[in-house]
Amino acid sequence: MLVFYKERLVFLSVPKTGTTAYETALRDRADIVISDPPELKHAPVYRYNRFFRPMFDKVCHAEMETLAVMREPVSWLGSWYRYRRRPFMLGKPNATHEVSFDDFVAAYLKGDRPGFANVGSQAKFLEPRPNGLRVTHLFRYEDPGRLTHFLEQRLGTGIETARENVSPEMELELSAGTEARYRRKCAEEFALYDSIG
Repeated sequence: MLVFYKERLVFLSVPKTGTTAYETALRDRADIVISDPPELKHAPVYRYNRFFRPMFDKVCHAEMETLAVMREPVSWLGSWYRYRRRPFMLGKPNATHEVSFDDFVAAYLKGDRPGFANVGSQAKFLEPRPNGLRVTHLFRYEDPGRLTHFLEQRLGTGIETARENVSPEMELELSAGTEARYRRKCAEEFALYDSIG
């Protein structure tokens, strides 16, 4: 999470959406950088609303806008799958070395997900709160130019990012049946992604 106080902007860090590259590029420009622990670095909207928003509201009397990035849902799961296939993960309980991508997505769709497929939900991360708090500016991972342009305009600075925390490259195959089930059971993920202008 990055906070730009003067610009009244908080950059929420959705996992597996390339935000580490922006954190590195902008850490010296930000007023607050939360890079650890992961529960705070990747604070979803509900956690931001409960703990961080009241701090800005009550202490600073400042209303902050929020910004986040969302990745196309199949690609997002693919990134998690590849991330958990890194050599470092071999033999660990959450490793995906022993399962196909199709099996990984099928496991993700279960009511009681096994640990290797328990990676959360972008829609849940970004879910608006009953008090009306929602992500003010939502960008697609697949359109980094739009996000960079917005940040350069808002922050008044040039931004150069490098790829970081990248999952191993590999071809992933998802059967039509499993993808159809994913689209049906997690329709909110696709609807939110499709709604991004």
